[in-house]
Amino acid sequence: MPEYIIAFNDEWVAEHTLEQLRHKRDTSMAVTKEMKDAGVFVYGNGGIDASTALFSVELGADGEPVFTDGPYVETKEHLGGFFVIDVPDDDAARYWAGRMSVALDWPQEVHRFPNMDRFDD
Repeated sequence: MPEYIIAFNDEWVAEHTLEQLRHKRDTSMAVTKEMKDAGVFVYGNGGIDASTALFSVELGADGEPVFTDGPYVETKEHLGGFFVIDVPDDDAARYWAGRMSVALDWPQEVHRFPNMDRFDD
């Protein structure tokens, strides 16, 4: 089955109180449990923002990786959280993304992971 990532961007989410965040955690964990019970949950995590970035890495002029400490992404948008699911088709991915969007009350974006076999001869 294809794998999909259901993700949200921290810039899409308004400021929340601690109590609101706890409620969102509880509602999203209930949907996560449903995903697990349905056998489609692969992995997920949240609470990610620019402050959780440890370092960035890019190819240096000498062909070696160059590491820079801290969040140095040139954007205001950062991944806020995600769920990876393994479902049969786009409709099933749409269903789970909808469930998570309702649980969290903020937008979700869905991507299907490409089939890596396409690079084979």
